[in-house]
Amino acid sequence: MRLYWRERKKGFDLCVEDEDGSQFSVGGVRETRRGIEAMAKTRGYDPGRAVKGLTSMEEGRAFVEQFEPWRDFFPGEPLAIESGIVPLPSGD
Repeated sequence: MRLYWRERKKGFDLCVEDEDGSQFSVGGVRETRRGIEAMAKTRGYDPGRAVKGLTSMEEGRAFVEQFEPWRDFFPGEPLAIESGIVPLPSGD
């Protein structure tokens, strides 16, 4: 399994990819008209895992990473975030 940041049109998704190539987003950072927003997914409701008004995409990525959201969905998997960012696929 892989854990990595993937570029999107207006930001980034933190993705887990299994051996079959299936991707699951566990968080993301987006640039909106009101600024930069970040969200770390969870199985339950936790409003503290989303934030608006950040000053940079890097700040948003750090916000998501601090929650280690992949542990909620893939417990016991020894995942570490890969360095670098997977570029936006052509056509997206």
